[in-house]
Amino acid sequence: MTLRQSRRTRRAHVLLSALFACCAWMDGAHADATLDHIKSRGTLVVGVVLDGTYGTLDPVTRKPVGYNVELGESLARHLGVNFEAIEVTPPNRVQFLQQGKVDALIASMQYTKERDEILSYVPTPFEEIGGSAMVHKGAGIHDWSDLRDKPVCVSQGSNYTKPLIEQYGAQVKAFKGMPEALLALRGGACVASVHVTPGIQARLAGTSGEWKDYESPMPTQLIPSPSVIWVRKGQTDTVAAFDKIVKDWHRTGFLIDEGNKWHMPPSQPLLEWHRQYAANKEN
Repeated sequence: MTLRQSRRTRRAHVLLSALFACCAWMDGAHADATLDHIKSRGTLVVGVVLDGTYGTLDPVTRKPVGYNVELGESLARHLGVNFEAIEVTPPNRVQFLQQGKVDALIASMQYTKERDEILSYVPTPFEEIGGSAMVHKGAGIHDWSDLRDKPVCVSQGSNYTKPLIEQYGAQVKAFKGMPEALLALRGGACVASVHVTPGIQARLAGTSGEWKDYESPMPTQLIPSPSVIWVRKGQTDTVAAFDKIVKDWHRTGFLIDEGNKWHMPPSQPLLEWHRQYAANKEN
């Protein structure tokens, strides 16, 4: 290599290094831009699932209402901005977030390592929830191990799919959402339908009698996991702002009150978080 070629190579390396640094800076600036965008726009947009468990459409106003909707409204109040709820489903919720259609997800998404790889999350959970199975009375299903080699309905994107297959040998069938999976159960397409415990409990406790011939017999919940708020990868400012709000929810008992309001009794971890944060007001 000649001296001139060596100099050209060094200049090229310097230019490439500067370009990479610039790109990294731009990525970081973009990654942290969400919170500023929320405040400048004056509105927080949150994706919520309206499957009848954590949210639904008000029959009169046709607006989203429910537990997750009110958590989103509280986030917006703390930030001093307006609130908008956008309906998402298990198959499209991650895409809605990554494409910028929503600023955050409070959408029945418990923490998993797989989700952590593609999204960021608020480190303080707002609940801990596991899965339960709804089965027809007399189906002979009493434990998770009874699902081996049997068809089981879940929602698309459910974090219960992996343990049902790998731990219990079930034949999983995925449907658009919980309503569709439960409809498939009623139609005989599966012997059990597995979803978040509050969703199962709410339907079995309903007064319509629609589910009077069904039960949830499993003695334990499937993979109890932290319920967290999800944002786009690298949104450190947004995560920090939301985390402070979630801690305030625990401190004041807001989450316990919300759960009771929407007929979802608090879990033991939620009660313990409230005691911890109420006792330590500096956190």
